[in-house]
Amino acid sequence: MNDKEKYYLVRETAVPEVLLKVIEAKRLLQSDKAASVLDATKMVDISRSSFYKYKDDIFQFHDNSQGTTFTITFQMDDEPGLLSDVLKDIASFGANILTIHQSIPINGMASLSLSIQILKDTGSVSDIVSKIGEEKGVHSVKLVAKE
Repeated sequence: MNDKEKYYLVRETAVPEVLLKVIEAKRLLQSDKAASVLDATKMVDISRSSFYKYKDDIFQFHDNSQGTTFTITFQMDDEPGLLSDVLKDIASFGANILTIHQSIPINGMASLSLSIQILKDTGSVSDIVSKIGEEKGVHSVKLVAKE
């Protein structure tokens, strides 16, 4: 079975109501119209557990992603050259790497968080995430934020 994450673009009418409410709750939190997750979830009438279950998996799509920043997290084996390979993958798509946060490897595994900026000629973000996940020694790749 292929364990690589896949991304889909669907019309709003095909998205379950709970996911649309999660997007709205995230917007309320980002705009400071809600002081807490509890406030935001009450305002959109969903449970906090629904919010936490889906918050990292649903993002509002914008036709023009240029200038948008995405944050990707993953774990990787502590192997010389592996981070360099990942960075080359991102560069090959024409994205700008803004930040790299890497934990100290424990038991041969390090956690990373990368912020990348989408430029005019950058390829698909889902393709970038997939490419990172294909690197031998990279585990649990997730797209966790979009600004």
